[in-house]
Amino acid sequence: MRSLPVDPNSRPVAIGSRLRAARKAQYLTIDEVAEVTGLTKGFLSRVERDLTSPSVASLITLCDVLSISVGSLFEAPDVRVVPAGTGPQINFGGTGVEERLLSPRGESRVQVMRSTVSAGGHGGGQLYTIAAEVEVLHVLSGRVSVRFSDRDWELGPGDTVTFRGSEPHSWRTEGEEGAELIWVFAPAAWA
Repeated sequence: MRSLPVDPNSRPVAIGSRLRAARKAQYLTIDEVAEVTGLTKGFLSRVERDLTSPSVASLITLCDVLSISVGSLFEAPDVRVVPAGTGPQINFGGTGVEERLLSPRGESRVQVMRSTVSAGGHGGGQLYTIAAEVEVLHVLSGRVSVRFSDRDWELGPGDTVTFRGSEPHSWRTEGEEGAELIWVFAPAAWA
């Protein structure tokens, strides 16, 4: 008989926060879940705080009531990190702009981009639109003028403007210093 290599993970399995999130996503109270499952409120509270572990039977009952699979409680979180300075350079257009993608390539729910804009940099002479429902521009440093069809907005460090991607707009830096900008598009303008 051949032995199997065992390399156990010493990290405790914490499922309570996922159970709580599933319950709250369905707008259920602990009282309601207790009533349907036959489990006590105190027990459910301890499970959600990872102070006790439910039996397999209790866990299956909870998952049935919360309409989630038991396996989903044990899946590794989908977390992707883009270390500083490693995001791919992209080109959304504009003049005097270096753009880096901060969100992972292929992420379709949201897209985050950092723009380093030289003095005099701009998004173009014509108003344009982006294929996203929502567009957010946050100014990290410098001054930027954002032009819409009916008015211009002057933004400085810490200012944020939110608008529909289908709203025609353009932008330009103001002053001699250039700007650092964060753009957010939801859903992603392109994946």
